[in-house]
Amino acid sequence: MGVSEQETVRLSLPSKGQMAEATLNFLNTCGLAVDRPSNRSYGARIPSLPQLEVLFQRSGDIAVSVRDGIVEFGITGLDMVAERGGNGDSILILHDNLGYGRCRLGVAVPERWETIHTMADLAAYVRTLGRSLRVATRFPNLTSRFLNDHNVRPYVLVPADGTLEVAPTIGYADIIADLVVSGQTLQANRLRMLEDGEIFSSQAVLIANRSALRRSPLARSVARYLLEFIEGHRRAREMVSVFANMRGASPQEIAQRMFSQKTLGGLQGPTISPVIVPDGNPDWYAVHIIVRRDQLFRAVSELRAIGGSGVVVSPVVYIFEEEPARCRAMMEALEETAETPSGGTECS
Repeated sequence: MGVSEQETVRLSLPSKGQMAEATLNFLNTCGLAVDRPSNRSYGARIPSLPQLEVLFQRSGDIAVSVRDGIVEFGITGLDMVAERGGNGDSILILHDNLGYGRCRLGVAVPERWETIHTMADLAAYVRTLGRSLRVATRFPNLTSRFLNDHNVRPYVLVPADGTLEVAPTIGYADIIADLVVSGQTLQANRLRMLEDGEIFSSQAVLIANRSALRRSPLARSVARYLLEFIEGHRRAREMVSVFANMRGASPQEIAQRMFSQKTLGGLQGPTISPVIVPDGNPDWYAVHIIVRRDQLFRAVSELRAIGGSGVVVSPVVYIFEEEPARCRAMMEALEETAETPSGGTECS
């Protein structure tokens, strides 16, 4: 990687809960399997990235650690980044769509509040309450901003580390602002989301410390490696590889037949090569294309319609681009914030 063998960078992952399990599964499917000695261990490694140390932290602490430069990389929820990541200057979001950990931060009220369905209803109710509305939440920054934007005043935020859904029932708070996945837990506790009460939509994201990327060639190299494998796998998982044999006068003639169909164009066109048959007939060719998984049946039908036979379908593990767009976006973001007085950049 062009750096000292002793130099290392660190990646923090969620230590427990559904996000922890989903993150390890995700990295494994991307070819970035984490070797953790035991479930109680707070350190691990990714064998394919020997200069990357893996640490395990609470999801909220990951955003703070990356923000403060304690670790260079982290995977956590976008909600935690928005809540605890500061003003955005320290954290660079390398990938904002890892595809799991989806949830919503929203305002939920007791079902018995039958006349309150919107934030405007809530604001009007609070004005007649005669005291501050008590809101239990683990997201004080996002929640207070949302309440202020909707003129819900006065209110007081009630800190809560345990189960928030029970707070209105026991009188600890009037309403809650919490993460919602399916809404079943709200229903079980006789709560419901307000119609326009969604504060923030979140999922798992890959983040990095901006300063570390600017100053460390190793950090940039590791970031590229992570993005290459994540992007390569995410792009590939919606695709399948299709092979078929086809008789034709030439590769060009077969290609024209394929291009006349809707789904047989491949990524940049089909690959067509001669098939060596026992009788030496030169008219048989093997064609190979990549098609979207949801278009597979149509692709097979189209191949048959133009003379294809012996169709074989295989999963695709990776599709590597010439350069992932997110790698380019990372470098552009670093160049924007790393200008020197002479007009150059600190990052190559």
